Amino acid sequence: MYDKLIDIIQNLGSPKVLLAGDFLLDIYVYGDALRISPEAPVPVLKVVNREFRPGGAASVAADLAALGAKVFCLGTVGKDLNAETLRKLLEETGADISGLIEIDDRPTITKQRFVGLAQHIHPQQLLRVDEEKDAPLSDLLYQKFLDLYKKRLSQVDIVCLQDYNKGFFEENFCKSLIKLAASAGKKVLIDPAPKADFAKYSHASVITPNRMEASIASGVDIKTIADAAKAAKILADRLNLEAVIITLDKEGAYLRTSRLDEHIPTVARKVYDVSGAGDMVLAAIAATLAAGVDYKMAVEICNVAGGIEVEKFGTAAVSIEEIVNELMSRKQKSGSKIKSIDQLVQQLKWHRANNQKIVFTNGCFDVLHRGHIEFLGFCKKQGDIVVLALNSDKSVKIIKGPDRPLNNQLDRAAVLSALESVDYIVIFDEPDPLETIKKVRPDVLVKGVDWKDKGVIGREFVESSGGKVVLAPLVEGKSTTGIIEKVKTLWKSGK
Repeated sequence: MYDKLIDIIQNLGSPKVLLAGDFLLDIYVYGDALRISPEAPVPVLKVVNREFRPGGAASVAADLAALGAKVFCLGTVGKDLNAETLRKLLEETGADISGLIEIDDRPTITKQRFVGLAQHIHPQQLLRVDEEKDAPLSDLLYQKFLDLYKKRLSQVDIVCLQDYNKGFFEENFCKSLIKLAASAGKKVLIDPAPKADFAKYSHASVITPNRMEASIASGVDIKTIADAAKAAKILADRLNLEAVIITLDKEGAYLRTSRLDEHIPTVARKVYDVSGAGDMVLAAIAATLAAGVDYKMAVEICNVAGGIEVEKFGTAAVSIEEIVNELMSRKQKSGSKIKSIDQLVQQLKWHRANNQKIVFTNGCFDVLHRGHIEFLGFCKKQGDIVVLALNSDKSVKIIKGPDRPLNNQLDRAAVLSALESVDYIVIFDEPDPLETIKKVRPDVLVKGVDWKDKGVIGREFVESSGGKVVLAPLVEGKSTTGIIEKVKTLWKSGK
């Protein structure tokens, strides 16, 4: 599955997304909170830094851009300095902001968070101050937005509506957006506001409520997967939706379509900040569906993207590279350490992209003993990833004679896989590992010190590629041959 997901996320292309909604500016004021004010029982924040980030629909725009999408924005801002800041942030993502209309009588929606730096390191939100006006717009403005929306529909692949309940999505306006998109053959994805009545979202393609939002709208208190299934059915039937995707934090998501009704789990993450998680989910679903991906694979990817986002502080975009890296990491942990040479080469590309040092060694490892364990532990200390090239049964016979190996190659590989010091195992047939070394291209080649005078195979190639050769100390009196001879002697003596 991981290979398929990696292929999908790397081939999303540049989907065009029409994004309408509540565009916000998030401001983070960081400071040292070292003492309590003498004026009131509140901390004194000594400001050391300010950050400005896109929030709400603007956060979705940034997330979509990070996934390679071209975004057309439709929403309001005020005639103020915050609007200038927000426009600049969106322009830096490559978004088209010609559909952001300035309004005289309402400010740019702003959430200003004051964040204390515990021990100067760990951010802790102390207070949030919101500046907004959430009354509906004028009929004239709604008509202007409808006109802009109609012009853009033919130019995009998919439509996203991000509702933060700030007055933009008046019921008739919202219904008109959905109807126009349906007439144009475009899917409409909605991240709904936390309110009891979802009626204005009827006939959309997809809604992506979180656990709380789905509970409020369906009347089902979602505590279990069965509850999520019940809520998803209620919402899908009541609103006549193509799909319902209920995000369930550490439990992943629940997906209901006309063909699917299933829980899609995820890997539990350390949640640092949930701000922006819903934005990332909407963006990931939109980008994948626009690229022709099916619902289940789209949700699998949104689970990964959302999981990465909640480990960041504040609203933050998640890149394709981060998603691929996460999938590669999961693949490595869940899969066998034993790889074909082609599989290994692909895995190592990811490790190199993450600046990890590749260590290579080889051998027969017929009867595992203390000397092997200490040798492989030494290898692990030389870098990050240890690749062990294991002589096949055929090559062992060539090197050691017709009576060897005692353990076949699969058994030897299985035992070696249990060692933490070994990350990958590749089995090779040739009498020496030179061709394997050339394909692996290690940063460090490790052999025992007994190879000092024999000449280490692969030294010239590794050093010419900028790598190095390291000779490992050996444990005296420990060798497979010695163990075998001792067993033979004991057997002959009848002991």
